[in-house]
Amino acid sequence: MTSAGDSKLTVGDTHRFGSHHVTRDEIIAFATLYDPQPFHLSEEAAAASPFGRLAASGWHTCAMMMGMLVREGPPVVDVERGGIGLGADGLRWMKPVYADDVLSCETTVVSKEPFAKLPGMSKVAFQIRVFNQHGEQVMETRLLGLSPD
Repeated sequence: MTSAGDSKLTVGDTHRFGSHHVTRDEIIAFATLYDPQPFHLSEEAAAASPFGRLAASGWHTCAMMMGMLVREGPPVVDVERGGIGLGADGLRWMKPVYADDVLSCETTVVSKEPFAKLPGMSKVAFQIRVFNQHGEQVMETRLLGLSPD
């Protein structure tokens, strides 16, 4: 495992990081703006849904993951020099995220190759997994981006 302070990423590097406490107010605020489905907005509506209680939007889970990635993650997101996103593959939400869950992340570098159009940058693919406080995986995706060498 490589620490987030290392500047070189190699295939197979795994980084564990982040701690985000999810709140009821945050779930409702995000849903109000971006995913206004009833089970994200109201505890009463959520109780009648398959979730059984207020659940965060999957898109909110993505946003929380991105916040942890930028603030605490590996050097694939170099805020000072720029980690440029190229996309995501295979986004999956495995379990709901509820108020009072505490999320964390794990990334593994899957591939890395020089990016000829921008010397000093590499095209990197990494698998990212999001877990709750019980160690249960709630989300995964493969992110693609450009990262400083």
